[in-house]
Amino acid sequence: MTIDKAVTRFAPSPTGYLHLGHAYSALFAARAASPPNQIMGAERPASGPEGRFILRIEDIDRGRCRAEFTEAIFADLAWLGLVWEQPVRHQSEHMGDYARALARLEALGLIYPCFCTRADIAREIAGAGAAPHLSQQMGPDGPVYPGICRRLDAAEAERRKALGSPFALRLKMEEAIAHAGRLEWTDREAGAVTAEPALFGDVVLARKDTPTSYHLAVTVDDALQGVTLVTRGRDLFAATHIHRLLQALLGLPVPDYHHHRLLVGESGERLAKRDKAATLRHLREAGHTPAEVRAMAGF
Repeated sequence: MTIDKAVTRFAPSPTGYLHLGHAYSALFAARAASPPNQIMGAERPASGPEGRFILRIEDIDRGRCRAEFTEAIFADLAWLGLVWEQPVRHQSEHMGDYARALARLEALGLIYPCFCTRADIAREIAGAGAAPHLSQQMGPDGPVYPGICRRLDAAEAERRKALGSPFALRLKMEEAIAHAGRLEWTDREAGAVTAEPALFGDVVLARKDTPTSYHLAVTVDDALQGVTLVTRGRDLFAATHIHRLLQALLGLPVPDYHHHRLLVGESGERLAKRDKAATLRHLREAGHTPAEVRAMAGF
């Protein structure tokens, strides 16, 4: 794989307006796909001999995602001068793909239903006085799930499902690692990285009301869309341990990764959608040109 033939993607969630940090990530992905860049105007194709740049809308969170933010994403990126392949994949329209992936994991005996609430998990961890190591197990997503429902009788689990009890589907991490064996992935900055998915414990892959998780959806989508280089912020570096495991379990190709730096505000904290002054919409309305905003983002 060579960087000038890469297939990259920018995959925002439409839960707010894009800010400078998003601009940096989108421009970074476009440049990686089509050096020297793909950001100088709409006359440059979204794909060709240089590579391919894909835009994906990650809208599985139905409670927070809004159509107006999706339209704003398209408008902001086009204003910046970015061009992407059509059609754009919206995750909410492809739940069947994620259901098939879950079915494959279920056939391998690697998932189980979990009926625990966050309060249940917190009580279990707090009450682990006889096993203090449980209360100290922290993963990249927070406290590691203590395995309450892993021991639940199958008949009882089916009874609860029939009653309509909310549940999540968790990965049997220990069994999954044993099935996959030792795994590595390559980061363009960090080099060869040994996958350590056990850091996350029995990670959630789906919920009754949201039939896929971020981890499952992005892994499946990157494979289906032929992404060969995943570019994203360093805050998602740890998530790649899980994605590498899912690739092995589902028989999916393994892309390269490049976890880039995060833009920070004056306070030193990374930019967030609540930082209205840094949104591309605000900057445009304040009279800044696309070239000026690209420069603000480091391009």
